[in-house]
Amino acid sequence: QVQLVESGGGLVQAGGSLRLSCAASRRIFSTNNGGWFRQAPGKEREFVAAITWGGATTVYADSVKGRFSISRDINGEAVYLQMNSLKSEDTAVYYCAAGRPRLPPQVQGAAYDYWGQGTQVTVSS
Repeated sequence: QVQLVESGGGLVQAGGSLRLSCAASRRIFSTNNGGWFRQAPGKEREFVAAITWGGATTVYADSVKGRFSISRDINGEAVYLQMNSLKSEDTAVYYCAAGRPRLPPQVQGAAYDYWGQGTQVTVSS
């Protein structure tokens, strides 16, 4: 079993930046893919970004491509999501997840076995 804890969410103005962190209770991201998903009020959860266990390959949703960047620490104990040029439509609860080591990284939530509790990101226009 592994626990994932997100942090770094908050309130930011449109055009601003936030960096989300996801800390794992063990080095899960050295052997498993890492992913970020989000869920806005009244909407289904959607894929945001993912990174392979080695950190060499990343995948992004079209809606965040060029603005968000996913990375992981060298020890495989954390993944990060750098969010720049934030828009009001980025407002959501953001969840990190650890999934099976596949290449390319999966975009379906069902492929991820461990989930954090989420952190709220609110972008004011």
